[in-house]
Amino acid sequence: MRGTCALLGWLALASPIAGQQIWDVFTTKWDRTSLFTYSQPSPVINFGTPGATGQADIVVDDAKTYQTVIGFGATLTDSSALLLSQLKSKNANQYWSLLNYLFDPTDGNHNAGFTFLRVPLGASDFSASVYSFDDTSGDTALNNFNINNAPSYLFSTIQDIMSVNSILKIQILPWSPPGWMKSGGTMKGGTLNTNYINTYANYLLKCLQGFQSKGIPLYAISIQNEPENSDATYPSTKMPVSTEAAVGAALRTLMDNNGFGGVEIVGYEHNWDDAGGYPVQLMQQAAGAFSGVSFHCYGGQVSDQDTFHSQYPSKEVYFTECAGTIGSDWWSDIKWYMDNIMTGAITHHAKTGAMWCWALDGSGNPKLPGTDSCGGAGCRGVVTIDTGKGTWSVNQEFYAMAQASRAVIPKDTGGPFAKMISASVGGDMAWGLVVGAYQTARKNAADWDRYSLVVTNWADNTNGQWNPQPITATIEFRGKQATYTFPVGVTTLWWFAESTGSARGDGQGGVYGNSTFVVQGGVL
Repeated sequence: MRGTCALLGWLALASPIAGQQIWDVFTTKWDRTSLFTYSQPSPVINFGTPGATGQADIVVDDAKTYQTVIGFGATLTDSSALLLSQLKSKNANQYWSLLNYLFDPTDGNHNAGFTFLRVPLGASDFSASVYSFDDTSGDTALNNFNINNAPSYLFSTIQDIMSVNSILKIQILPWSPPGWMKSGGTMKGGTLNTNYINTYANYLLKCLQGFQSKGIPLYAISIQNEPENSDATYPSTKMPVSTEAAVGAALRTLMDNNGFGGVEIVGYEHNWDDAGGYPVQLMQQAAGAFSGVSFHCYGGQVSDQDTFHSQYPSKEVYFTECAGTIGSDWWSDIKWYMDNIMTGAITHHAKTGAMWCWALDGSGNPKLPGTDSCGGAGCRGVVTIDTGKGTWSVNQEFYAMAQASRAVIPKDTGGPFAKMISASVGGDMAWGLVVGAYQTARKNAADWDRYSLVVTNWADNTNGQWNPQPITATIEFRGKQATYTFPVGVTTLWWFAESTGSARGDGQGGVYGNSTFVVQGGVL
């Protein structure tokens, strides 16, 4: 589109139809009348000469770009992989329909295009039994290490997902080292015996090699899931900072020396509420080993991520786990997920947003026998699978993630993921909108970049009385203005504009400076 000076001149003088236009919209409404529904406005919405502002006014500034967002997803536990494999056996057409709906990132196909997959190493609280990849006591040479201790359906499911999505980012991590390396001799609770730090690092290297032998490329590995938790009913490990730092340093050397120099090590993997403690201390002790840290939602608040980022702005931040609860309110959940994870975690520096299990049945099973994990009503998967009927349905976690995913996945095959850019909201109804803004560069620098907004309208009550209110907002971009009415729910829309080059490069570790980002009930 920028082939000649003459063409540029024509574009500058042409009507708005040749300029920025909103053509593509995905909507999920509070009343479920639209569920991740694609539409094209008719007539098309043009950016034109600015006039009066709407009830809210969204100002997008692509001169301020931040971290690259590599996508949204969940954890493929053994239980999730089992249900998916049983669905495949019962109804292969439904299985492939589900995988495509979840993972196909192809532009124009209108699927969610999830790109982040987290996989436990060995058993978790959602496995059929307790196992590691070397359960031979005292085998410090790891002669009996066997990646095939994992159920075969785990690897076959990953491979099927990879056949749908070639840009998948896969993170692997253990819930526990082998029991014989730990105090008490069990994977259920306890701590790693520090005499086995180097053995454990070699064990994790063998895990990397095992996945490689299955043809599964990896994006990242972590040392320990939830290192501040020890539970005697399922695989878990309390791992002091000094131990995780030592394992990480040893593993980084092994990885660099064995062809895994491009795989990241992500530390911490626990709750927001200790963001200024464990992860900061981990960087103080072994910053060279870890690319960054990841957070979970079970304690604290999303803004706690800033506590870590402010001290280590060059380190990456990830958000990797939050579980839904069976029976909770559909629309309340979506509001919370958008405010705290799908928009909120990204606003607070994260490169990912992810939920807990990809798939469970309607009762939140199958779980490890005897575990107290996900007590009460039980945890809800992103997808509910009925293996008896060979059917599936998606839950509120899906819709929240799907709306966000469409804004950040590459526009072009082989092209880059989106970067977050600055957005602020003013006007009388600014309180009702939570906004994330993204810029996706193109594989061909001559093509116009994609600019996306993910907007949650949660103005559903007045003085405590239920009163869903659509909000008509103006969108300001490069001196032009468009108008869109956002229903109560989540809307993802985009337009294209000539590249300024600001979305190219890695964009990692950027400091937010004085930019304003909209969060629930105000601004950041």
